Amino acid sequence: MSERFTAVARETLDDYLATHPITATGLGEHRHDHRLGDSGPAAREAEADRWQRRIAELDAVDTDTLDAADQVDHAILRHRLSAHCFELSALREYEWNPLLANPGTAIHLLLAREFAPLPDRLRAIGGRLAQIPAALATARADLGDMPEVHVQTAIGQFTGTRTLLATEVDRALGQLTDGAADALRAEVEPALDAASAALDEHIGWLRERLDDAHGDPRLGPELFGKRLQLTLDTDDSAELVLYRANDELARISEEIAEVASRIAGAPPHPGQVREVLDRLAADAPDDESIVNLAAVTLDETRAFVLEHDLVTDFDDPVQIVVMPEIHRGVAVAYCDPPGPLETAPLPTFYAISPTPADWDSERRTSFFREYNVHMVRNLTIHEAMPGHVLQLAHDRRQPPGSGVRSAFWSGPFVEGWAVFAEELMTRHGFGGDAVKMQQLKMQLRMTINAILDVRVHTRGMSRDEAMKLMVERGHQEEGEAVGKWRRSLLTSTQLSTYFVGYIGVRDLVADVTKAHPELSTRQVHDRVLSQGSPPPRHLRRLLGV
Repeated sequence: MSERFTAVARETLDDYLATHPITATGLGEHRHDHRLGDSGPAAREAEADRWQRRIAELDAVDTDTLDAADQVDHAILRHRLSAHCFELSALREYEWNPLLANPGTAIHLLLAREFAPLPDRLRAIGGRLAQIPAALATARADLGDMPEVHVQTAIGQFTGTRTLLATEVDRALGQLTDGAADALRAEVEPALDAASAALDEHIGWLRERLDDAHGDPRLGPELFGKRLQLTLDTDDSAELVLYRANDELARISEEIAEVASRIAGAPPHPGQVREVLDRLAADAPDDESIVNLAAVTLDETRAFVLEHDLVTDFDDPVQIVVMPEIHRGVAVAYCDPPGPLETAPLPTFYAISPTPADWDSERRTSFFREYNVHMVRNLTIHEAMPGHVLQLAHDRRQPPGSGVRSAFWSGPFVEGWAVFAEELMTRHGFGGDAVKMQQLKMQLRMTINAILDVRVHTRGMSRDEAMKLMVERGHQEEGEAVGKWRRSLLTSTQLSTYFVGYIGVRDLVADVTKAHPELSTRQVHDRVLSQGSPPPRHLRRLLGV
């Protein structure tokens, strides 16, 4: 029966990658690099039918005959298909979220990594460029009442895509020097011109609708609750997540007050945490120095991990890059690893976002007070070492199995490990109390993020209430809080993944440590990272705890 499940799983993955070619490119499956994917009512109906048939095939598998690894993969795959059916039939983001139609990532993925010779990648880019006008026209036909915050963000990100075409694609074409260069330019340039014109038209269309964009970005209790369970792959309700987050907020507030008192050398008093954080925030980078600072902190964190034998480091190549404009406006940094299906040795990107050009000096100063040198050290732990970069290096070395866990990472596990890594490093003394303050501030932020996520989408939390919670209880700079308010409206349920994932990973590590006292710290962490990136509840089954 395991052979039957493996066959069904691989056939389903092939279907999935063909249906979502941009995702396929990101994962390292390049058979569909020339396509954007079908859109519109007929394509969505066909996709929903396809996943229902695949779910029926999975339900026909007798899971009692499968080993633990295949049982977990079966559950993950069925859950992921059910989530797509929910998105198509109930959430229906294509009707109100203009960000989904941005083709920038589809082009960027083909430019960013040298998985194939440049002429081959440019031919694939030409294929995708040729499909952009029709795809944007379909998006305009699908979109109805849109939220203002989504339209504003879309205008900025689509403008970034337009810039990408005018600069990076044009620059790549200019690199062609062999005898076939003229023929390839003749093939790609007309598609580039048409795609650029279509983007200009679409950006103009979005701007025309900005004043009338009155859609509600809040999902409401029913949709949010269902999406939260599907995002987290858990039975936890929104109310339970909120309860746990409020409880953790109180605990972390007490701990950060103790550390602030230690730094100040004085008994705790009201306002002391903010005073200490303000003092630390004065040691700030700027747009010119933040990328170099990230490089220095990457070396520091790697050396510390090795010195304290915290987790096995594979020393895979990492490149620190400036975040592409098409991805700005949601988060300040991210880790962009090579796809797990890639066969070529490719680097992982640690992307840092500079301040937007249209920010005034006051907002820019606020940003870098939030992301001061101590916070960047903590950020590097999360995004790189031993956070995302190292965890995903372990993921790439998992047994291949059915391929399900390679294709479908669990956001709660990936983010939960990264938050746990911050705590792990500071618990062992990395950066002293200055970084410990930032780590606890980030834990406050993560916990408040979950509170925002639930209260904004299910309880009508206002902007003023959210800002007060973030600035007063979370000690955030106003600019950071404004950005997080926007993110809570733009990315429902995603903000909860950090908190729920952290609790799951923290408790799992503690249980593995208790069950296996003979293991060293490194061996415990290596064991937790040995099964890819499944949801924490499934990882428990795989590890037998």
